[in-house]
Amino acid sequence: MTNNDIIRRIRFIFNYDDSTMLSIFSQAELTVELEKYHHWLRKEDDPKYLNLSDIQLATFLNGLINKNRGKREGPQPKAEAKLNNNLILRKLKIALNLNDTDIIEILGLAEVRIGKAEISAFFRKVGHKHYRECKDQFLRNLLKGMQIKYRENNPWAAT
Repeated sequence: MTNNDIIRRIRFIFNYDDSTMLSIFSQAELTVELEKYHHWLRKEDDPKYLNLSDIQLATFLNGLINKNRGKREGPQPKAEAKLNNNLILRKLKIALNLNDTDIIEILGLAEVRIGKAEISAFFRKVGHKHYRECKDQFLRNLLKGMQIKYRENNPWAAT
């Protein structure tokens, strides 16, 4: 799954318009030009397609956290230069204020059955013996479940 796929799916799930998406970036103190943002939304075979870097996606997810939960006091967290699916999962969990039960419910909507122990393994440190790498298919299914849950009755939709 590419970073561009993730941002396109989040935009669709929450029905965010361009101004909302740009304001999410600005919530994490990154100014993005509309034209550049539109290039990120293009498909890979489009000649104007631009790759969304890890740091740009991390900044967007930090902005989503700030938008939904409010900015925390003091200095804002720095966007990670290198993202993996586990970090993306963690940031989505924080942004949407999800607990393990919520994640299990969302995955159930995508017809994926998983237990709490399996979920907690995604949030462990890399060296931990029970750490589990979050694969693309798991993240894809989570986003699919989020679409089912949030697309219809979206509390964060742009108004």
